[in-house]
Order: sequence, then structure tokens, then C-alpha cells
Amino acid sequence: MGKLIKNHLARLIILTAATYQVAAGVHGIFWPKIFWDMWTKSLDVAVKPFPALQIFNILFGILGVCWEYPLPLLIPNTAFHRSIAARLAIYPLSVLAAALLYQGTNAAIYYLVGLGIYFWAYSEGEIVCMPWKLPEPRKGSGVGKV
Repeated sequence: MGKLIKNHLARLIILTAATYQVAAGVHGIFWPKIFWDMWTKSLDVAVKPFPALQIFNILFGILGVCWEYPLPLLIPNTAFHRSIAARLAIYPLSVLAAALLYQGTNAAIYYLVGLGIYFWAYSEGEIVCMPWKLPEPRKGSGVGKV
């Protein structure tokens, strides 16, 4: 049996969340609604008359898709792409933007699940490699020795 590569699983979940967030942002432009408006109407200025929160959701979603499924010539093999810690620092902002928009609550839940798995991978010392590739074993790790 193989070993679960948690950062690949988290990457697929975050890709789903980011795609959902883009769709929620576009949907929110036509039907603006804050998720928490049942308790306060003071947040309504974030969605109408100018769709600021929807635009933030679209931008964060595009960032998530581009970060998790990078174009071969632009971002792979950079320190920014390989960093799980950077993901753990930036994706909570995407969670906040998605959780505030009524249409983006599912994306926020998916992001939280993906962040939890990324944290699990980070705590076990996994590294991020190119999409759809297996990480190389570290030298002296004993992997592959008889």
C-alpha cells in the first residue's frame, strides 16, 4: 500500500473551494447578500451598491486556482509555490471573504477542510512538488533501502 500524500489531497480540495468561490462571487454580483445579515444590516455596504466583497471573492478564488494548479511556465518550482506555510497564512483570508458572502459559505467550509489537511501535511514535514508528481525522498531518510 502506498502512503497518503496529504498535500495533494488538500490541493484538490482547495481547487474545488477556489472554483466554487469564483462561481459564488459571480453569482453574488447579480444577487448580493451578506451571510450574516440576519443579525446586522451594517455589513450590507460590502455587497451593494458596489460589489466589493464579490470582487474580493472572485480575486481570491482566481488566486487559489492559479496557486494550486499553476501554469507550467509561470510559478512551479518557486519557493512561493512549494510553501505550505504561505498557504496556511493566506488561505484564511479566502475563508473570511467566502464566509461573509451568502453564496460562498460552502467554499468557506471546503477551504477549512483543505486548510486542516494542509496543516496535517505541514506537521508531518511534507513538501509540495509539481502537480501530479510524487515528492522525492530525502537523502538519508532510509526510504528505499533494504
